[in-house]
Formats: sequence, C-alpha cells, structure tokens
Amino acid sequence: MDWLIELFTTTDSVAHIALLYAVVIAIGVYLGKIKVFGISLGVTFVLFAGIVAGHIGFSAPTNILTFVQDFGLILFVFMIGLQVGPGFFESFGTAGIKLNGLAATAIALNIAVMFACYFVFFNTDDKTTLPMMVGTLYGAVTNTPGLGAANEALGTVFGSSAPPIASAYACAYPLGVLGIIGATVLVRYLCRIKLEKEEEQLQAQESGNVAKKPYKMHLEVTNQYLEGKTLLQVHDFLNRDFVVSRLVHNGELSIPNRDTLFHLGDQMLIVCAEADQEAIMAFIGPKLDIDFEQQDQPLVSKRILVTNPAINGKTLASMHFSSVHGVNVTRLTRHGMDLFASASLPLQVGDRIMVVGPEDAVDRVATKMGNSVRRLNAPNIATIFVGIFLGLIFGSLPIAIPGMPVPLKLGLAGGPLIIAILIGRYGYKIKLVTYTSTSANMMLREIGLVLFLASVGIKAGATFLQTVVQGDGLLYVLTGFLITIIPILIVGPIARLRFRFNYFTIAGMLAGTYTDPPALAYANSICSKDAPAIGYSTVYPLAMFLRILTAQLVVLFFCG
Repeated sequence: MDWLIELFTTTDSVAHIALLYAVVIAIGVYLGKIKVFGISLGVTFVLFAGIVAGHIGFSAPTNILTFVQDFGLILFVFMIGLQVGPGFFESFGTAGIKLNGLAATAIALNIAVMFACYFVFFNTDDKTTLPMMVGTLYGAVTNTPGLGAANEALGTVFGSSAPPIASAYACAYPLGVLGIIGATVLVRYLCRIKLEKEEEQLQAQESGNVAKKPYKMHLEVTNQYLEGKTLLQVHDFLNRDFVVSRLVHNGELSIPNRDTLFHLGDQMLIVCAEADQEAIMAFIGPKLDIDFEQQDQPLVSKRILVTNPAINGKTLASMHFSSVHGVNVTRLTRHGMDLFASASLPLQVGDRIMVVGPEDAVDRVATKMGNSVRRLNAPNIATIFVGIFLGLIFGSLPIAIPGMPVPLKLGLAGGPLIIAILIGRYGYKIKLVTYTSTSANMMLREIGLVLFLASVGIKAGATFLQTVVQGDGLLYVLTGFLITIIPILIVGPIARLRFRFNYFTIAGMLAGTYTDPPALAYANSICSKDAPAIGYSTVYPLAMFLRILTAQLVVLFFCG
C-alpha cells in the first residue's frame, strides 16, 4: 500500500498532479449537477471541490498550479471569443445598441455598488480589503473570466503576496446565481408583467417579421418594360437582391444567368428576402399557382456543405455560380440560421448552401465546395494556437495611462479574447479557417474552465475556512447579494418602462449581462420562443469583454 500512499502524498510527481486534477474535476462536475430548487451550480462546483482539496492538504507545487490556472484561462476565453466573434459586431443593430447599452449600464452599476459596499461595510485602511471586494464582485456576477483577469492584474500589483480573492468569489457565487434569477422574477412583479401577454406580443412580432428570411415564389412576367431585358439589367433597375433559380420560356425549363433575356409570359422561380417579395412581384408580375420543383425535369436542389478552406471568405458573386457553373444558390444556412444568398455575402467554412441546377453541375459544385462532413469534424487546431500566440502578444502590450501605478495590459484574458473575436469575425480575410464545431468548442472551453477553477480552488483552499469563519466571509455573502440584485432592479424596469422591451428579451439580456447560463435556462423555461436566447446572445459578447476589461482596470487603478 506504500505506492498508493506515495501517489497521494508526493506532491511534485506528475502522477500525483494528474491524479489531483482528475479527482477535483470529476467530483466537482458530478456534484455540480445536483439541483436545489431546480438550480444547479454546474461546472463552477469544481472551484468548491478544489477548495476542499486545498484545505485538507491535497495539493501541488504553486508554480504548477499557476501554470495550469493561466493556461486554462487562456483556452477558456479564447474559445469564447472564437464562438461569439461572428456575431459580435452584428449585435449592434438598432435594438442591439439599446440592449448593449443597458448591459453596460448594469456592469457599471455592479462596480458602483461594490465600491459603495466597500466604503460602508469595510475598513478602507486595509489594502487587501478592496481586492477581496473585487473577488466578491465577480462571484456576485458569476463571471469566472473576470476573476481570472483580476487575479492576473493583482499579481502585477502585489506579486506573490496577492490576496486570495477566490475565497471571496466562492462566498458570493451561490447567492449570485440565486440572486440573478430572483431579481429577474422581481422585475416581472414590479412592472406588473403578464407572461401570457408577453407571449402574444412575441407571436405578433414573429408574424410581422419579414426581414431577411428567404422567400420563394413563382411569378409570370407581365411587365412590358422587361421584354428583352437581361436578368442583370432587371436586377440593377429594381435595386433589390433576388435570385431567379429556374425559368420556363416557351415550355422549356432552364437555369438562367445574368445574361438571360426576359420575355412576356416567361415563368420563373424567384428566391428573395421576404421583405422584398411584394416589390419584386409588383415589378415583374403576379404569382403563379404552380411548382417547378414538382415537375418532371432534370433539375435538382441540393444542400452542399462548404468545407474547402480555399472557399473561405469568397463572396457568392465571386464564385460565378450561374455564369460559370450553370447553377444558382438560393439560400444559405449558417449556425442553424437561414440567410438570403445576396451576392455580397462571404462564404465561410461550415456554411450550407442550397444549390439548384442540372444534377451533374450541382455535383461539380459540391466537389468544389468540399461537401465533406468528415473534414469539419477535424478541429482547426493551428488557427486556435495561432490566435493564442497573437492574443498573448497583444495582451502583453503595455498601455501607459496617467494616474495608474503600472501600465495597463489586457493580459492573459483580455488579449486572447479580443484576438479571438477579431479572428472569429474577420479571420477569413487572411485565409484563417476559424470553423470549430459547437461540440469541439464546448469541449475545449470546458476543459480550460475546469482547469482554471480547480487550480484557483486548490490554491485558495488553505485560507478559505479562515476567511469565511474568522474573517469577513458573511459580509462578502451580504455585499455580493447586494451587488447582484441592485443593478438588475434598476436596469430591468428601465428596459421595460423606458424602452418597452419584451420581458423575455429583458430576462435574456440580464442573463447575458451576468454571463449566467442558469439564469438563461430559467428564462427559456418560461418562454416558448427564442426571445431569451436572442437577448442573451446580443449582449453576451460585449458583456464578457467588459467584465474582463473592467476587472483589470479596477485592480490597476484602485488596488495599487
């Protein structure tokens, strides 16, 4: 049995360190699945398992724990950035600007409440108190990357004597999860909201939403002006995006291209944005009660998967589908969302395009696009590490700001996050294939997160009990709860009463502002529509970025 004792006690052996992480992560993940009143802490329970391990002396050398902690943080935030990057800038639409403004306001209020609690409840002469309040802040808002950014910044200011802010984080986190959901429910009662009416409103909006969904219709050419005009001339004159995927002239079915001539009596299948269908029909001619796709003809429709890296970033117009290949692309699906195939839309690896044309031509296009599911299953590991490399360099750039004791650096969290967002959105412009399947992204992200949480917990375990029992642990719980609920009770009613947002959108926005999946799960459970998820995804990228950035700014400005 000596070998088994040595395995658990020889702290500098590779086997012991691997065993330590395996035990802490496995126990933490399993316990995190336990629900209390329908709510679980999820993977964050790894932090508490690590605290217990550290408290009983089941640990590893500090330098090893620090390396694993920082590497896990880098991997976690980079995969988040890669996931949110494609939609980051698109989230700033008309409603998106308002939602992101409300989210930024809530984040500022979280920080303001933290400082108010600091001056009211704590001894401001103690230099370690404010850093501990920063830990409380990020536990209250359930944001682990912010904790990592604050930890890194504290290392710059305090060196090896940095306060164990993970203890305060752990004190505030459980009530943070409950507080977000509870305050969101309270907003509903404060604003006297009826869930049934909110559902009806969403249904009415969904019925009237004709924005960029692809719309298919069969028309007959009756406008005399179009006689002898080319498809390109009609397209330019109408100044709206549409695709003529099939045309019947004198009883013959064909695939038109830009030079195809229009004649009175021609019948055609048109795909356009739903918002444009009335204008196109008024200009070309009335709808027909026929379906070319059901007729006996040699044309086929086929969904083709874009997996060829050489296609990444090329626009539909540059591919010359109709003029060169004799086919038309009528719509495109990206991340589960149908998009209208406008000429300027850039293709990305992972897109699915609907191609219409002769079977042999469609097959040739499929070969050109790649159309290989197996190729997508292989992660683009080079892109991930190229991005991390660039992110670490970017995060290490010193930015001198007057009044700060040391130059600001975006660090191990902020640098990789920003680079990942930029690569996720614009990587195709420099021929970087950024596609990662959802399952692969989640796997890498969760691995990074559990490594980070386990390391932080093990390091904090030695002092955690002293902090909670003999120190200010109960005050951290109380102030954390105030940090959680006060901004929600201010921003939620403003979003409703001033901006008239649907309650389910507000619930999703609040969950995204706090980057809290359990709160999103609650919002989804009371709504049959996608409004909570849309609100969550609209503010999540900016909220995550601001949480990480403000963590460093607060530490460097006020804790030095």
